[in-house]
Amino acid sequence: MSEHKSGKGIIRRLWPMEANKFRDHLLRLDKECRRMRFAHSVSDAFIEDYASRMSEYGSLVYAYIVDGEVRGAAELRRLGDAWGEEAEAAFSVEKAYQDHGVGSDLMGRVVRAARNRRIRRLYMSCLAENAKMQVIAKKHEAVLRFEYGEVIGEILPQHPDYFSMAAEAAEDRVGFMIAVLDLQSRLMRAA
Repeated sequence: MSEHKSGKGIIRRLWPMEANKFRDHLLRLDKECRRMRFAHSVSDAFIEDYASRMSEYGSLVYAYIVDGEVRGAAELRRLGDAWGEEAEAAFSVEKAYQDHGVGSDLMGRVVRAARNRRIRRLYMSCLAENAKMQVIAKKHEAVLRFEYGEVIGEILPQHPDYFSMAAEAAEDRVGFMIAVLDLQSRLMRAA
């Protein structure tokens, strides 16, 4: 877990019990942000279903959280039934939180997670018009190629080392404790 540069929020992993926070974030995306995230228009029903399957897809989701609300999210999705040599990354940041380094910080977290899972190729795709995503990908040394109105980025993560593994493990432990305390607080308020 780390505090974001702006001081407003933190970035941490979301756990399966927090799929509703991920869903609420995706539902708050305006029409244009949804199109940029999913490469086409999507309905609320699509988002409800997509978020409910967060752990089924084998995704790790990292979130930028401000006052308990997810305002940006990055997914590391395995390609196949288990973590292999390739994975996919996807991102979304609500309009009010764009242009403050949130997307780049989320990308860094996903690249490290891929590295620690020994992913050799991390792919991301975006619409050709999504210049912000392309800039973020380039910051993380992605090789970009244009294909049929989309841009495919490929990042070759470094091999994991003690420090990358220890940093992720420590952040995950603290993030999990925060998630459990948040869930407990919500249950007590509901009772």
